[in-house]
Amino acid sequence: MKITFIGAGSLVFTQRLLADLVRLPFPREEIEVGLVDIDEKRLSYINRIAQRIFSENGINVDKIISSTDRRKVLPRSDYVFISILVGGVEVIRQDIEIPLKYGVDQCIGDTIGPGGIFRAMRTVPVILDITEDIEELCPEAVVLNYTNPMSIICWAVKELYSLKFYGLCHSVQNTARELSTYLGIPRKEIYYWVAGINHQAWFLELSRNGEDLYPLLAEKAQDPEIVKKDTTRMEMFKHLRYYVTESSGHNSEYNPWFRKRKDLLEKYTPGGGWNGETGFILKLYGGDREKYEEELEKIASGKEPIKYEESEEYGMKIIYALENGEVFRANINLPNGGLITNLPPQCIVEVPCFVEKGGIRPALVGELPMQLAALNQMVVQSQEMAVRGILEKDRDMIYYSLYYDPLTAAVLSLEEIKRMADEMFEAEREYLPDW
Repeated sequence: MKITFIGAGSLVFTQRLLADLVRLPFPREEIEVGLVDIDEKRLSYINRIAQRIFSENGINVDKIISSTDRRKVLPRSDYVFISILVGGVEVIRQDIEIPLKYGVDQCIGDTIGPGGIFRAMRTVPVILDITEDIEELCPEAVVLNYTNPMSIICWAVKELYSLKFYGLCHSVQNTARELSTYLGIPRKEIYYWVAGINHQAWFLELSRNGEDLYPLLAEKAQDPEIVKKDTTRMEMFKHLRYYVTESSGHNSEYNPWFRKRKDLLEKYTPGGGWNGETGFILKLYGGDREKYEEELEKIASGKEPIKYEESEEYGMKIIYALENGEVFRANINLPNGGLITNLPPQCIVEVPCFVEKGGIRPALVGELPMQLAALNQMVVQSQEMAVRGILEKDRDMIYYSLYYDPLTAAVLSLEEIKRMADEMFEAEREYLPDW
């Protein structure tokens, strides 16, 4: 069983997934890992960390191969994880600061709106190059993508390739953990059934032993301390009657309600950070690189312990279920095809899937409540036009995708949106050679 990581230097995912790998009862002699990253320094760190994880868990470190050339590593891969970032902090700064100049205030801006669409234009071509290599070198591999913008990437890949390509996120699991804390109920006692689109999926059922937990959550939604930490999601719950995944800050840019005026920002994004701070992504990505590398060196050299407790990530649990037949349920991003009947069949949805030896089997969800499907549809139509624009190199389609982005449309006129987009095209031309 060979598992390859492309973008292995994304240590948040790779180290966590490798720790999950050695926790599970895979036959040690059957495990082989490939590590790929174009950053040689990052690759060196993750290679040493992987060797440490293997040696601490009785696995031969010779089963690890690393290279900056993915074509040397991909052959014979059974599973491929992708977690890449195209461009650095400075181009992300353009994603945030140019729209902000026009009045479009983003918190994360990596999956929707001006920031998300321009990140997609940078990222999708690279992902398509990777998937072309996978189709040539290991066409039967299961590909598990952690790269954003999730829905646009999965949609673009599925337009061109027939690979077993799935999108994984941790917003469902993280939200379930947060709800457990708000409700004061152990996570393992809570049952939930979640469906929608990535970063905007809905807890259609939330219960314990058959008892609906939504009335209790409605009580908690009156607690000022909880509301202060998770403001826009609690506000959406009060009005839409269902709880949404992903953080309040990220959610606040997926709709037209919270970020279009200064008074609304002050009211609905108190405390900053993940609750909706302007340009918070720049803090997340713009940390002290030297200090970060010092921490990596401590882990690689054995001075800091590696945490082996179970993570929230689905990745290795999916692989274990596929290999061993133990049924595992996960929310996975894949083409709708009628799974959610009141969303377009061609869009990418995040739905419960049952993973077992025979494969990944998505559940039929049926109709979402109308008010939830309407908000999802606002986002989906922008995503579809972005996909068309990227695949066809159609600049007008990129404009259209921004014209119909919920937040951007709430703030700007058509002419202002076009001017903003043109300025972003010019500022980011180094990263958009095909445009």
